[in-house]
Amino acid sequence: MILQDKVVLVTGGTSGIGRATAIAFGAAGAKVVFSGRGEAEGEKTAKLIRETGAECLYVRSDVSSEAEVEALVEKAIATYGRLDCAFNNAGIEPVFKPLHEQSIEDFDKLMSVNLRGLFLCMKYEIQQMLTQGSGAIVNTSSISGLIAFPQVSPDIASKHAVMGLTKAAALDYAKQGIRINGINPGFIATEMNDRILEQLGTTIDSFASTVPMGRVGQAEEIAQAVIFLCSDAASYITGQPLAIDGGYTVS
Repeated sequence: MILQDKVVLVTGGTSGIGRATAIAFGAAGAKVVFSGRGEAEGEKTAKLIRETGAECLYVRSDVSSEAEVEALVEKAIATYGRLDCAFNNAGIEPVFKPLHEQSIEDFDKLMSVNLRGLFLCMKYEIQQMLTQGSGAIVNTSSISGLIAFPQVSPDIASKHAVMGLTKAAALDYAKQGIRINGINPGFIATEMNDRILEQLGTTIDSFASTVPMGRVGQAEEIAQAVIFLCSDAASYITGQPLAIDGGYTVS
């Protein structure tokens, strides 16, 4: 699982799972380009990556904008000359309401990041990887891409769609040296999930009691799964969902 001198791109890399994974890529020897919308948080992530001894570059980018995604990938290539791995992790949290109360504005906002953003990232990443004849992409879905929960129908739809895109794209490029997989985290201790708990009026301990392993996951545990899927250790894995949920979806 060593990624020495590989060039990796991480979206949504300024907090939570994205930050933990960007740091883990650096620790594995990669050169890390990462994006997010918060510049102060980007600078903090960059400092943490450099503390591993790795090179990194922060690019402020909104994945719902095609021009910004194209510019992000071009910046990575202009800086480091290639793109070996990509972790498409940018996403936003759902609004908790039954379907008939969901607004079209909230629906469109969520889809523009969770789904359109993922499509755009893959489009431009794959264009570069095709010129190299190799590459590994990991897309963040969720256990919401495997099962359903009430009150968040647009989010469930977006996360299922992420896995559909992942599987179809994996077939498109399986013979061209590009592997594409998805991760499906359960409840992970992140700032986003803290906000979700607040919306739901519950606590992290209450949620942990529903998980067979009896605890929530840590962002660093997700990061190691992403490193694995991007590494040569996963050379025969493509088009697959990987649930990282403490056993929640099999309980």
